[in-house]
Amino acid sequence: MNPKLKEALNNRILILDGAMGTMIQRHRLDEAAYRGDRFRDWPRDVKGNNDLLTLTQPDIIKDIHGQYFAAGADMVESNSFNSTRVSQADYGMEELAFELNREGAKIAREVADDFSSREPDKPRFVVGTLGPTSRTASLSPDVNNPAFRNISFDELAENYGESARGLIEGGADIIMIETIFDTLNAKAAIFALKKTFAEMNRELPVMISGTITDASGRTLSGQTAEAFWYSVRHANPLSIGFNCALGARDLRQHIVSVSKIADCYVSAHPNAGLPNEMGEYDESPSDMAGQIKEWATSGLLNIVGGCCGTEPAHITAIAEAVSGISPRRIPEIDRHIRLAGLEPFEVIQQ
Repeated sequence: MNPKLKEALNNRILILDGAMGTMIQRHRLDEAAYRGDRFRDWPRDVKGNNDLLTLTQPDIIKDIHGQYFAAGADMVESNSFNSTRVSQADYGMEELAFELNREGAKIAREVADDFSSREPDKPRFVVGTLGPTSRTASLSPDVNNPAFRNISFDELAENYGESARGLIEGGADIIMIETIFDTLNAKAAIFALKKTFAEMNRELPVMISGTITDASGRTLSGQTAEAFWYSVRHANPLSIGFNCALGARDLRQHIVSVSKIADCYVSAHPNAGLPNEMGEYDESPSDMAGQIKEWATSGLLNIVGGCCGTEPAHITAIAEAVSGISPRRIPEIDRHIRLAGLEPFEVIQQ
């Protein structure tokens, strides 16, 4: 681990950036803007492929990273959420996967280094993002055939490995497996990272962030927050946490659950509330920051930021709200056998 990152985590709650897609939407880019010169004659529509903007509109992505750093973020995520072959297949751009990750990390690295040089007492860090992909390894997309899968564990691992190599070559400080709705997808990513680290003879810290999909309190593949943690604990991650789907008010109970049992740092980047009837997010920076301040004073957080609907104003408010509050202390966890299916299971010997 970068020693400056370790020092920062021990001393304060670190601030992650906010939503990339929300910021891109502000620009109201048309099809031509997404294509740029390089992909002017691409045979498919590419509007909506936000990761492609890393190559066609790099100044926009650079500016977004800069706005979040200026707002108070210690860490920004690379613009690589959908930069896997399987996700880029929607646009026929599978061959760009490695380049998208490498260049996405490079852009974030450039901006982070610029801010770090100007404020050496506050180093900035790059989180290389591995999104969940558009496929699920545990669930069938065909209601008439529960046994059907449209992707395998090995295919996912190959996708994640290629993307991870790009992020590492681009200069990421951390790799984050994020917005995980299917634990088997996360396991494929973990497997791929371990293999990639060994092949490159370079290991980076790994953050894991799952998604509780609704009021059921479970991931899409059915696990509770505790069971999800036990399922990925073998990765020895830098942090465990949750993001997306829920606002801070509804996500709190799940952060409490992992905060009690995780012997690593805890992260959270909730949405700006729940989407309204127009699919937009209405929670103000002050409302969101007020809730997160309570999380911090309750000793739940080490890393916090925002997901869907959050903008630099949200990150500024969150950074101010948690400033000066001590980070969560990693608890001493008794050694027991801990297993997980959909529910957690502990074997405690008397």
